[in-house]
Amino acid sequence: MTTHAPELPIEVDSETGIWTTDALPMLYVPRHFFINNHQAIEEEIGPDRYAVILYKAGYKSAWHWCEKEATLHGLSGSDVFDHYMKRLSQRGWGLFTVEYLDVPRGLARVRLDHSAFVYHYGKVGRKVDYMFTGWFAGAMDQIASALGYDIRTQAELTQSAAEEGVNHGLFDVKPLGTLTASQQ
Repeated sequence: MTTHAPELPIEVDSETGIWTTDALPMLYVPRHFFINNHQAIEEEIGPDRYAVILYKAGYKSAWHWCEKEATLHGLSGSDVFDHYMKRLSQRGWGLFTVEYLDVPRGLARVRLDHSAFVYHYGKVGRKVDYMFTGWFAGAMDQIASALGYDIRTQAELTQSAAEEGVNHGLFDVKPLGTLTASQQ
């Protein structure tokens, strides 16, 4: 199998068994295990409620990740966002491509090909990649804050490859208050 990106630097502590990549402890689980748990929660509380919970948790986690990685690698601005997309792509979530990024204005568009969720769900006629949405706003806000910009954003999954006639996902990041009520 060919790879699109270099190997991740994974270290395993011989005494604790903790896996670390760059500056953060990691978990390594099969995709089906994670997504089966994801689907079980959806079945209990519904995808809409679950999306709200995941947005908040993902936002917080992305902020933390970008902060730690920027410090570790001496990155700032768009380089942090690009590094984040590279690492997400290397971890099997799918291939994330930054189509547009304007940190000072709080704008971004991210394309997702080969989503792990779409591979598992298939064409189900709805957006299934919502877990990632908060990640992009959290990353954007951390980067903007580190640069001294007074802006907060929100992200939206505008299309998913799990929908009929769609072959890739798209996420838009915009300043808070700029999405219509139906988009929030």
